[in-house]
Amino acid sequence: MNKTLVAVLAIAGSVGAVTAFGADREVKVDDRLDASAETLSDMMHASDKGIPGDLLDKARCVVVVPGMKKVGFIFGAKYGQGFAVCRRLKGVGWSAPAAMRVEGGSVGFQIGASETDVVLLVMNEGGMKHLLSDKFTIGGDATATAGPVGRDLSAQTDAMMRSELLSYSRSRGLFAGISLEGATLRPDQDTNRELYGHDVTNRAILTGNLKAPPAAKGFEKSLYKESAQRTK
Repeated sequence: MNKTLVAVLAIAGSVGAVTAFGADREVKVDDRLDASAETLSDMMHASDKGIPGDLLDKARCVVVVPGMKKVGFIFGAKYGQGFAVCRRLKGVGWSAPAAMRVEGGSVGFQIGASETDVVLLVMNEGGMKHLLSDKFTIGGDATATAGPVGRDLSAQTDAMMRSELLSYSRSRGLFAGISLEGATLRPDQDTNRELYGHDVTNRAILTGNLKAPPAAKGFEKSLYKESAQRTK
């Protein structure tokens, strides 16, 4: 395959990525919140491959990105919009949701397109510090480990306690070279403004007592439901 053809195919892949990202931006905020609630519930209850409930109970914060787009041919790109919540200061209940964006690119063997639902559990103060920053890079600024699944956590305890982030994902479609390594997470200020009706920072949302807007009720209900099932 000559260089010209490679360049044309790479450009085509980039155009496809831009188109996918544009469509993702057009999804309404309340639909993304509902999708986040569904993603969390489905991944918590995925039989023996689900996110262990005990880990959710230990997590300081949770980030859910439903339908993150990945498109590429040689040059790849990823983009998604989701929401983060953190435990309130006394550990009782969850904060209102703060909008997040995940972005990244890559070079290497990769071809195809996919949608990937992503859940990140922030396990300690270091991870929460990154989440409250203007942006951070997975695998660079913040250490991330593929989270254990199912009920048996005994063999995974050490890795779990050392990691700032535990990552979970489920994919639809076809893609070679899927990885969150190098992806950047940052606040989505436009979505926050749309959701709350005024400018507000992720730090203020995640560490304050801001009331969750009506559109977030489904997402909030999903979080509390998962916690309540293990406290009965």
